[in-house]
This record gives sequence, structure tokens and C-alpha cells, in this order.
Amino acid sequence: MKRALLGFSLLGVGFATVLTSCSSNKGRGTSSKTGWNYNDSRLGGFTAAQNYKGMQTGPGLVFVEGGTFVMGQTDEDLYYQNNNTPRRVTVSSFYMDETEIANVHYREYIYWLNRAFGADYPNVVDAAKPDETVWRSALSYNEPYVKYYFNHASYDQYPVVGVSWQQASDYAHWRSDRVNEMILIKRGLLKKNPNQVNEDVFTTQTYINGQYLGTVGRPMRDLDPNGSKTRQTNYADGMLLPNYRLPTEAEWEYAAIGGIGNNPNPRTKRSRGEEAVTKRQAYTWGDIRSVRSQQKNAQKGEILANFKRKSGDMMGVAGGLNDNADGPAPVHTYLPNAYGLYNMAGNVNEWCLDTYRPTATQDFNAHNPIVGGPDFKKRVIEDDYTVAEKDSLGREIWVDIDSTDLVGKYARDYKKADNKDYLEEGGKYRFDYGKQSLVNNDSRVIKGGSWDDNAYWLSPGTRRFQQANQPSSTTGFRCVMDRLGSTILDSQAGNQFKASKQRR
Repeated sequence: MKRALLGFSLLGVGFATVLTSCSSNKGRGTSSKTGWNYNDSRLGGFTAAQNYKGMQTGPGLVFVEGGTFVMGQTDEDLYYQNNNTPRRVTVSSFYMDETEIANVHYREYIYWLNRAFGADYPNVVDAAKPDETVWRSALSYNEPYVKYYFNHASYDQYPVVGVSWQQASDYAHWRSDRVNEMILIKRGLLKKNPNQVNEDVFTTQTYINGQYLGTVGRPMRDLDPNGSKTRQTNYADGMLLPNYRLPTEAEWEYAAIGGIGNNPNPRTKRSRGEEAVTKRQAYTWGDIRSVRSQQKNAQKGEILANFKRKSGDMMGVAGGLNDNADGPAPVHTYLPNAYGLYNMAGNVNEWCLDTYRPTATQDFNAHNPIVGGPDFKKRVIEDDYTVAEKDSLGREIWVDIDSTDLVGKYARDYKKADNKDYLEEGGKYRFDYGKQSLVNNDSRVIKGGSWDDNAYWLSPGTRRFQQANQPSSTTGFRCVMDRLGSTILDSQAGNQFKASKQRR
């Protein structure tokens, strides 16, 4: 966590140049297409971030460099589900939580909701709380977990469970706003305001829309000669981060495999790196097929993940415990993978963004594939331009996209707003789940295996589903964030070559 927070020191590097005095051209920058100065009130005041160093890493995240990989089954299909046919896809670079969301992180969320909405909207707080009764099981004494797992300091750093898919998604939205609010506070654009309640709470989008004023610190200068002299910051200034969200199944699987560790010669400052992967691994810790450490030291033979060896064996024998945890373990335990991600196998299953379908074929897009992605738009008033007022909880209002929004706007293969059931055959969609199957539009993918699963489910290529409104003592989550701009850190996108002199 401490390592990820270092990214804040460079946030808003372009911000200082936006405030440059208009008496000098220094630091303004000039358009290569029009010759007009940026950030010059005498030329209209168009602002653009200068000397922008690229997107910085948000709290809790590690960078996952994207690429191509074979997504799908890597081991024998022991359960004969035939639901993960291997296929090659490409995943864009992104950021992922180093660990699962822990109880202390989620309690911080509940505390904030109670402070902001508890007096007038207690139902909002109640709807966000995890279901602590998920620990109850027939013929099993789990009352200590029921009473203390979420609330006691002993379990602060253990993964939160009992959270539904929607609750996890709501947490990600809330976290996005708190991170961006702190960025603005650190930059002096906002002052700390612990008294936010109801509709007067900070959200990133309502702030950008000018619908949240808050306790303003040092305002940004509006260089528009006809403007209001001050303005809100926006994404073009380079400070605000995109939203946290749940990972797609492809992102989760790609990150779990940690394929960069199998590149025999990865990129360095002196080498371009090889376009090669030597092995297709079955587990997150590398190409070995064993679930035990192969290191030639005191840790040799230790279990590499938190899972169930066999029925009745949750942690081994006293005096020689194998994984040292009969239930969930702290989020920073066991061996991280090549990307530095902890517990991408075992501990708890993790929610993915995708709607579950038991087929995985080449018909799905090979670039950032997803089934049933979010399809929303801002609610606007009748002129189709002005954003509607925020709701009673201070949030920008979004509504579902319908098919009329797609007419004439997208390619031929985007014929429906709701593409959960997408599979085209002869111009017709042919899925009809939920009528004769447990799989329906509320079925979400879970990945990773848990403390109560056998080793088969630890492989990133295995997949299951869980109903979005069904919390469990074996399912938690972690968040991701889109990487904007270049695909690698500290470098521009594309290959950069020095221009050669033309021969006469």
C-alpha cells in the first residue's frame, strides 16, 4: 500500500503550467496545427496540460502491463463443464489492487456512508453492509465468524466476504470519488470537509459538471476572457484518475497468470525485450504443477495458497500446519505472482465484471473481451446537452442505453444495447437463459478459488458463476483501474525511432 501511494507526489504535473501568468509564453505550449498558444487568455484561453508525465498510480494499485495471451482452460477439465475453450485474446494495460479488499477497507466505506447518509437515508447504509450470516452453515460452528469476522480488529486485514456483486461495484464507485477528492485536497483545490451529507457530497462527475462546489481552496484560473475567472478542474488537466471498477474476466485471468514472468528476456532500459513466452502455466506462481514451494530453503514444501487439500483437511496437522489458515488468511499472505499480486489463487473467490455464460468461443471480441458490459449514459434534459440535476445522494444520474441510442452510430455487430446474450448465427441472437437454467442475466463470473475449494479451482483458467445478489463466505473482490494513454509505464505508446536523413 505504501508503495502505491508514492504516485501521488507527481499527480497534476501539468497543473502548474495551467496557472502560468499570461504575461509570458513560457510553459504555455503552442498548437502544432494552428500555431495558437495554449493557456493564453489573449488568444481565447484554451487550456492544455503541459509537461504531462502520464497517468499516475492510484492508492492500492499495481501496474499490469497488457498483451496477448491464450485465455481459457490450462488443465484437465475434471468437472466436464466444457465452458472455457482456449482462445487468443489481447488485454490492454491496466492497474489492479495488490490485494483483495480487506475488512478494514470496507468498514471505512460503511463508516463514511453512515456519516453522510445515516441520519436521513439509513437504508443506503444498510444496503451496503456485508451479510455476516453467510458464515452460518448446517452442522458447523461458525458463530465466532458471524459475530466478529467483519468487526473485530483481529480480522482487519482479512478479505471482506458476504458482499454481493452490486455491493462490490458500489464500493468501487465510492472509492473512485474519495481518491479524486483527496487528490484535489492535496493540490489545494478543495479544503477538507468532514460535514458532507446527503446531496452535498463530493463525486468526481458532479464536481466536473459544476454541481458540487464544496469548500473551495485555491481555485483554478479560468483563462477564458469571457469566463468566470475561476473554474473546476477536469480530466484534461491530468490530475483526476479514472474510476475504480471490478475486473473483466479476461483482465482477472491475465493478471492472475502473471505471464510477464515467463518472458525469457523482458524489456529493460537497454533491451527492447523478446516477444516470447516459454511456458503456458497452470497456476499463478509459475510453470510448476505443484502447490508447494520448490525453494531450496526453510520454506521448501510450504503451501503456496490458501485452499482445501481434501475433504476435512483445511490446514493440516498441528505442529506442521500446511497453509496455516482454516478459513480466510490476511490479504498479504502467500506468494505474490510476477505482477506482485497477492492471493490470485485461493483465500477467496473474486467477483468479475462479466455476466456468466457457459460458452467461450472465438465469436467473442479478441480485444478486451467481456460479456454483458456496462451500457449507461448520462441523463440529460430535453435539449440533449444539459446534464440533469444530481440525485438526493449527490450523484450524477445515469440511465440505461436502449437500442434507439445505437441507430447509425456503431458498427454492424453492435445491434443491441444489451449484449449479454450475444451470439449471432444467421443474423439472429440465439440465447435464452434463465428459463430452463440457473444461468441468467444476474449470473456473474467468479474466479480464483477459495479457502474452501480444492486445488482445481486455483488455476486461472477455471471459471464458475454466482448470482449477483448472492453473497458468500468464500467470495470477496478486488478492484482495477483503466490505464489511460501509453501501454507501458514511463514511456510513450508506440515504437519511437529517430528520423533518418534522406539521401539525395
